[in-house]
Amino acid sequence: MNRIFTALGATAVTATLSVAAFAANTMVGGAEMFPNKNIVENAVNSADHTTLVEAVKAAGLVDTLSGPGPFTVFAPTNAAFAKLPEAAVADLLKPENKDRLAKVLTCHVVAADAMSPAIGKMIMDDGGQHPVETVGGCVLTASINPDNNALQLTDENGNVATVNIPDVDQSNGVIHVIDTVLMPKM
Repeated sequence: MNRIFTALGATAVTATLSVAAFAANTMVGGAEMFPNKNIVENAVNSADHTTLVEAVKAAGLVDTLSGPGPFTVFAPTNAAFAKLPEAAVADLLKPENKDRLAKVLTCHVVAADAMSPAIGKMIMDDGGQHPVETVGGCVLTASINPDNNALQLTDENGNVATVNIPDVDQSNGVIHVIDTVLMPKM
């Protein structure tokens, strides 16, 4: 039900949204995500996003991501950060690398509230790939994996992240949980 990425007919989308309206809030990292809380307030409760929360704090982005937005955040899990070369995260978290860390993190943020059906429509309208400009100046390429209909994002280096949990509604935008850290060209 969560993977509504292709251009579905209006009836299917309406039926899915009607069912979702009566469902419990989305669970991420063992915690319920509340649509009346902002991105940071929800992220701090996810056991799967402790590295991301630590990085957001180290980069000085807490106030920004707690602000009014709207923001779409492609939120890498702890397992996504663990895929990076050994010691890469520790290096990025050093105070002297704050600007570099902020660049990496803001390449996961779009200044819009983009739910997956809208992203799916843009992908379909653009013939299977849609450029996504981030607040960090990166351009990600959104596409749909034909094997499982999952939204995928490819960064400027060719790294591919899959959205595992889409459309986690927030008071100031939306989070899409991803399995790979997206990196800017450096």
